Amino acid sequence: MVSSSLAAIGKRVVACRRCPELRDYCAEIGRVKKRAHLGDDYWAKPVPGWGDPNARVVLVGLAPGAHGSNRTGRPFTGDGSGEWLYRALHRAGFASRPDATHRDDGLMLHDAYITAAVRCAPPANKPTPQQRARCLPYLREEFAALDHARVIVTLGRIADDAIHALVKEFGHYRTARTPFAHLAQTEVELPSGRSRTVLASYHPSRQNTNTGVLTEPMLDAVFTRARVLRGD
Repeated sequence: MVSSSLAAIGKRVVACRRCPELRDYCAEIGRVKKRAHLGDDYWAKPVPGWGDPNARVVLVGLAPGAHGSNRTGRPFTGDGSGEWLYRALHRAGFASRPDATHRDDGLMLHDAYITAAVRCAPPANKPTPQQRARCLPYLREEFAALDHARVIVTLGRIADDAIHALVKEFGHYRTARTPFAHLAQTEVELPSGRSRTVLASYHPSRQNTNTGVLTEPMLDAVFTRARVLRGD
């Protein structure tokens, strides 16, 4: 079963110690905490992917936020990036509600699954090449289990690079790789033998949304395009 395969992958992610320096960093963030979250019990472990196991659209982020996913234990939950992302997913019909606060908030994803290039929060949101390489096998396992996936939305350059590293190592290109840019599109094939479209987006980070690099209409355009590409 797809769902049981993804659950097994998720358990291995949570137990992962491939990057002990990141495990120590996440634990320290959870111990010290942020003033606004002093009363919260931080997750402070690697964050597994989540969503619809039969999803045709898969989102790949950078890594957990120190006081977002590292606190809540669910991708893009509990921080500014998630506020932008889930509003857009809700508007596009991929999420049951526009906000994500904690793992048990009742939010559900429809035809979408969210994962990340790196599963532990890295200092300054900048994972090293070695840390990125250690996490790559989890992406491979997830895409092998997500048999219905047709569209891969990469949120930011690091996520985009991770998917293209996966293609180079385990799949092949059906069209030439398009350089990273908002709404850049490349056709690829991953180990399951199915063709997928990689659709790039700027990351909904505070740095991008506060400066206008990414606007809500720009993010909406990504999911409008993803809905077309997934097929019906």
